Amino acid sequence: MSWDFFVPVCVGDLVKTGGINQYVVQDVVSPKQLPPQLKFKAALRSQGPQCILEHFDTGYSVLQHFNSVELAVKEDTLELLIKVVSGLAVSLPTLLASTSITAAERKDNLNAVKMSVFLLCKLSESLESASCRQSIVTAPGKGSKKSKSSIEGLLQWDSEREGVLQTLIQLLQLDIRSLWSLSLVEEEFISCVTCCCYKLLENPTISHVKSKPTRDCIIHLLGLLIKKYNHLLGASVKVIQLLQHFEQLPSVFAQAVSVWSVEYGVRAIIGEVIREIGQKSSEELAREGSGVKAFSTFLSELSALVPELMIPNISVLITHLEGESNTMRVAVCEVLGEILMRVLSGDGLDDTSKADRDRFFDILQEHLHDTHSHVRTRVLQVYTRIVNSDGARCGCHSTCGSLHCTQSLHSADLKKPLEKETAKLREMKEKLAEKAPVAVIKASELWAAMEPELLVTVRTVLEPTNEAEEEQEEDSNVEAAEDDMATAVKIAQYLRVNKYRKAVQLCMKAHSLFPQSEMFASLTTLTADNLMEVLALIFKGSDDTPELSQNLPPTPQKEGSKEGEDGELKKQEMLVQYLKDTETFALQVERAISVINTMLYWKTTSVVQEAVQFCVTVCEFSVANSVSGVRRMLPLVWSTDAAIKDAVIQAYKRLYLNPQGDTVRSKAQTLVDNLSELMIDASLGTIQCLEEIVQEFFANGSNLQSTVVQVLWERFTGKRETSVLHKRAAVLLLGMAARAEREVVLSNLDTLCSVAVGEKATQDFLLARDTVITICSITDHVRQSKGAPFRLPQDHQLFTCLTQAIAEGVVMEDPFWQSFMEQAVRLIFFLAESPEQLCSRLLQRSARLLLDQISEGGEVCKDVDQMPNGSQETNEQQVNCVCLAQLLALCGCVAFWQVSHLERSVSAELRRRRGETEEREEKEKGPTSKAKTSNESTMEEELGLIGASAEDTEAELIRRICDTELLAEENLLSAFLPLLVKVCSSPGRYSHPQLTTAACLALSQYMMINPSVCEENIRLMFTVLERSTLPVVRANAIIALGDLIVRFPNILEPWTQNLYARLSDEEPSVRQTAVTVLTQLVLKDVLKVKGQVSEVALLLIDPEPHITSLALNFFNELASKDNAIYNLLPDIISRLSDPERGMSSEDFNTIMKQLFSYITKERQTESLVEKLCQRFRTAKTERQWCDLAMSLSLLSMCERGFKRLQECWECYSDKLTEPGVYQPLLSITSKLRRGAKPQFKAQIDEFEKRLTAVHTRGLENVESPEMDEENKNGKPSSQTKSSVSSHADDSFVTPQRSRKSKKPVITFSSDEGEDDEEAVMEELETPKVTTPIARSSRRARLRN
Repeated sequence: MSWDFFVPVCVGDLVKTGGINQYVVQDVVSPKQLPPQLKFKAALRSQGPQCILEHFDTGYSVLQHFNSVELAVKEDTLELLIKVVSGLAVSLPTLLASTSITAAERKDNLNAVKMSVFLLCKLSESLESASCRQSIVTAPGKGSKKSKSSIEGLLQWDSEREGVLQTLIQLLQLDIRSLWSLSLVEEEFISCVTCCCYKLLENPTISHVKSKPTRDCIIHLLGLLIKKYNHLLGASVKVIQLLQHFEQLPSVFAQAVSVWSVEYGVRAIIGEVIREIGQKSSEELAREGSGVKAFSTFLSELSALVPELMIPNISVLITHLEGESNTMRVAVCEVLGEILMRVLSGDGLDDTSKADRDRFFDILQEHLHDTHSHVRTRVLQVYTRIVNSDGARCGCHSTCGSLHCTQSLHSADLKKPLEKETAKLREMKEKLAEKAPVAVIKASELWAAMEPELLVTVRTVLEPTNEAEEEQEEDSNVEAAEDDMATAVKIAQYLRVNKYRKAVQLCMKAHSLFPQSEMFASLTTLTADNLMEVLALIFKGSDDTPELSQNLPPTPQKEGSKEGEDGELKKQEMLVQYLKDTETFALQVERAISVINTMLYWKTTSVVQEAVQFCVTVCEFSVANSVSGVRRMLPLVWSTDAAIKDAVIQAYKRLYLNPQGDTVRSKAQTLVDNLSELMIDASLGTIQCLEEIVQEFFANGSNLQSTVVQVLWERFTGKRETSVLHKRAAVLLLGMAARAEREVVLSNLDTLCSVAVGEKATQDFLLARDTVITICSITDHVRQSKGAPFRLPQDHQLFTCLTQAIAEGVVMEDPFWQSFMEQAVRLIFFLAESPEQLCSRLLQRSARLLLDQISEGGEVCKDVDQMPNGSQETNEQQVNCVCLAQLLALCGCVAFWQVSHLERSVSAELRRRRGETEEREEKEKGPTSKAKTSNESTMEEELGLIGASAEDTEAELIRRICDTELLAEENLLSAFLPLLVKVCSSPGRYSHPQLTTAACLALSQYMMINPSVCEENIRLMFTVLERSTLPVVRANAIIALGDLIVRFPNILEPWTQNLYARLSDEEPSVRQTAVTVLTQLVLKDVLKVKGQVSEVALLLIDPEPHITSLALNFFNELASKDNAIYNLLPDIISRLSDPERGMSSEDFNTIMKQLFSYITKERQTESLVEKLCQRFRTAKTERQWCDLAMSLSLLSMCERGFKRLQECWECYSDKLTEPGVYQPLLSITSKLRRGAKPQFKAQIDEFEKRLTAVHTRGLENVESPEMDEENKNGKPSSQTKSSVSSHADDSFVTPQRSRKSKKPVITFSSDEGEDDEEAVMEELETPKVTTPIARSSRRARLRN
């Protein structure tokens, strides 16, 4: 063979005329002439892999016409090339081992290797490119037959990648370098293989799990090329290039570099890659597309794989800590963290490693205060990982050491031990000061402290400058003692008093005076080391020469003979310091708890999860006030975010539902103790949230379930001594268990009655109330049963006990009776048969007991002026008023639950019975009758009319009962209605707070019964709302009126403005209630949002933080409704900027800044710009102009909005002389200029010049562009400036309502007035115009 094959740079170079003896392709076959079965298949069988020398042109033709060749030809070519390369890998070992190989054989095999590898790599690259294009173009599951065949070919190549790479690895593992002259493999051959590998790495799916075999093959193939074929520098450069452009490669290259450095022993690759990254400048990394994110991920993952190999190159990376890229700072900090966790940990470190460890910790601690929050966060996470990986082994560094200091203590527990140990340390120091006045510091320690400064002095003396010579002359008068020992004592004394120069001068002089002295004999050659050695011997003494040591001067080491006491003192100092650090850290954590608790309700899921984890951790370490966070996170169990909900549930399981103990009994005891502590003093909302978690525990069928229930029953019944609070917690937990398994409570009703609801109920109404709540958990209202309702007969022991306890409590003065009564009446309506009869007898009995008490003690409420001033009569009046209040509260509660019973239980039972009847009729009908009626029912099904008539009939029945029967004369409820109206309308006569509160609440519950009662008493209720002096009465009235709006919207609609007026109530509790109720009504579309919403906006600056948060929540929820805030904003601005309101500019800006943050759509912004500009025409005062301008500046202005602002120039141009208008508009231009395009920036600059010109010179002195054009055309402007207000468009005027409108004086009946006068609104105050509001459902919604 007379030619050589040279691997070309480009595929097309092979058809060009080459150099001498260079192979050139002679015959490029056209696609049509390429047969399905390639010509050299037979040659491969007969000649083996050497056939490629004769048939190279055929394979090359496939490459040249790749895009037009059929898929089958490509697959056959790939298969043949794989066989050729595999054949070479099999035949070459024998040839290479032979010593008799000829030059011609070497050339033939070399050409065969280069040709086959070239064709295989280039064909693989082409197939990979086609595969990537096909995966982008073809959508999954779509396409024609052609696309399906292409997908099949794509899948075929996916399975062939690994085979190609394995074949190349098999070949390149051989020592084929001997085929080349001088074993120098040409660079083009290596590049041919590496380019194929890097091309495969560009595939977006290379990092997926399914691509792991291909990924591993590429890594090992490149490892061979780096180790055996000198591809180290090329690989490092290529890694950096690919990281910058392909986001899927950081983890792949991290794995690759670790494999190359560990398995292939090429550790220099890490240094090369890190050096390349370290040389990137901050400016280069700041550019878009610089790959900084990929570099950061690569470094972090590489440090996790081979942290020990990162240490030699860490100095290159640390320079990025001073750069601007926060991403790179994060990466370097994570590298340091991995090194500290995996390498520089433990006690067996040398001094260099310890120094590196401390330096790295110092760097991390510095970046705890980094300017970027992301860096601070990641550094804290690094510290967390260090601590979790046994950070105590990392040494006594202050940061990590303090993280472990609060195992089971908090700051309050640390004060006493700290004070005790500090006092003990003080006593020890005083005793040592009395016994040993000589310093207790060892001589060796003093020498170590003075040695650096002394060495400098020695060198200065030995090499004197001019100044030093003068000082030396001054010190030359140092006189030596009589002998060498005395001289040594004098030298030691100089050293103790820090007179180093004199000590050195005397030591040098002593050598000349006492040449025979053994002490100064080493100073024959005067060097710094010899001098330091002699001085050290003199100061510290010598253990080697005891004769000499005896004559040496006394040193601190010799004088301090109390080494034991010295050691105890040091231990005590360390203990005190440890306690101080512990207390400091505990206080820091306690201060952080309140801050992190607020993060539990942030919008970012990851932040909430981290806050939950923090609360769990501090609770496990028993940090003070840690339970507050645990309780505050509890409402998050209702979160719509599944991740947050799961985090809270897992947190509570970890803290309370996974107890530790040796036996099942001890575990159950611990679990009950944990839950009981959480239940004690918990609010109703907390208990409801906890119920969701505990119910899941009992529903999962834990092996502790039966034992826990047994322990709870023992506590409740008193078999084990426990407090009353733990009894209440136990019975509530039993109720939670009953929600999962009804029999837990149902089979023990007698026990519950005898322990808490029977005769003992009047002794502890709270325990009785919690017991009733537990029994209620077995009702159908909780379990949503679809079968026949579960109810108990009226003569059941439970109802006997309940009615007796309620009736007896009416005439008792117990503050907890009412809460028990409300739950008991609720249970009666939920669980009893014919509860209305039971409650009627209950009212009779209670009224009779109260009348008996009145007959014994006198009249109910005498007038204060007519009553004697004796204390006995006053007490009697208070007791009677309380009893009457309790009876009225019972009446209102019965009325409310009576309506609820009809609307829910009775209505549901009617529907259930109707459904059963329909099913029974369907079964009775034959198939023929069904076929006949099917066509008739089709139309009704489409219209949704099936069952509608029946539902209407049922609803009408319920409504008729409420209208005619509930307050009929024969019903006892009607007897109390006049009394309720009398008490509410005569606050002067009935002034007792509890009586007034109960009567107003009961009246509102009566008004829920039917529309006629509501209409008759609505004016009275709103009078109470506005005129009552009791905040609790006003708050209750707001809640009640909210329910009435839901039930009777048409009646309440004219009174809406009176409800909004309570948002400005002087009492914070009333404002809080008002905003809560209005939020619910507005968000549920019960109440239409009108201009009065500006009153809610005022609460954004309320002095009470809780009210502010409620108002913020209102607008957050309102913003989720389409265009709600956008539609209201102009009206809100007009109302808040009304001069009569007198709001400050700061408050206005605060409110508007929050409201404008909800305007995010470009179209809304553009429209608001126009609306606000038009309102300049109707604004009458300078303050209104300033508010409008400020509102415009708060908008997220866009290019379209700016254009609209320019178009509305005439609206505000005459007001630009005011600084309050000019400055906000000027700020708009500065915001728009950021990141603006040059053309748009020119428009902004022109507008800014126009603003400034008008502001400085006035509008009349500045000609507008329109005027310029008119002047040029010779058409003077005929328009003159007139009063803006005179030509204002009336449509822009917003109706204003005076905040403090004068109302007719309403007098309450007093002791001096007539008894028949009632405190109600006058007829003139009653709204007459009503707006009909359609009901949202046929049955009114009621509050549970």
